[in-house]
Amino acid sequence: MENLRLLISKDQLHSQTLSAKKVLEEKVFSIDPQTPGDSFLEPLNLLLTKPYKEIEVYSALNHFTLMPEGFQMHELGLDLLAYNASLEKDKEELMLAVNKKYGVQFYYTFPKDLYHALKTENRSPKFNFSGEKFLNQITVKKPKEVHIHLYQNQCEFFAFENKKISLYNHLDLSSEVDFLYFILFTLSKINFSLRETRFHIYGETTQNETFISELNKFATHLKIQFDNVPKRNFILN
Repeated sequence: MENLRLLISKDQLHSQTLSAKKVLEEKVFSIDPQTPGDSFLEPLNLLLTKPYKEIEVYSALNHFTLMPEGFQMHELGLDLLAYNASLEKDKEELMLAVNKKYGVQFYYTFPKDLYHALKTENRSPKFNFSGEKFLNQITVKKPKEVHIHLYQNQCEFFAFENKKISLYNHLDLSSEVDFLYFILFTLSKINFSLRETRFHIYGETTQNETFISELNKFATHLKIQFDNVPKRNFILN
């Protein structure tokens, strides 16, 4: 029986069907987040018409907050999230993802209609937040590093100082230049100089060439670590 892997971002639902670790099929469904009622529910239900051995689901939606590992006041999760994003609490399921490698945990939300479509008596999908998965793939070697994961109209990034997380953020913007200047402004606030910081770029690099070329004008050290290779890269797998 095949496995299903899903990634939900602001305006796209990515799916991969796998046998063992081999990707058999990839699909991308798009919506307009500004259109009322436009939802991933219909394409998701189409994908779920067949049985799967295992389902992995990654949320790249930017409803999140980052906390130290071990924080147990889960009842405050939605209130903490509300400081970072405008929530519709009756439509969002509170989720938790723990990263033991760096000693942090993410509270994030997942759309309730999609959550209930996925989680039934016959299915027990594994949910995770894109930031946690991304963080688990990162290896930090230099005193100051920034790791940027690009999507379509989105990016998420970690800043590390002496191998510890200084900052994580996840942006929804329509302009690559806006991505760039938000990141540069943020780094200036935490005293990351462009000369000494190592930048590592992952993800949808071919769709964000303007961002990369502009960043390259400012950054002394920049490396594309992992491109969006078809049938290979899915949150860096």
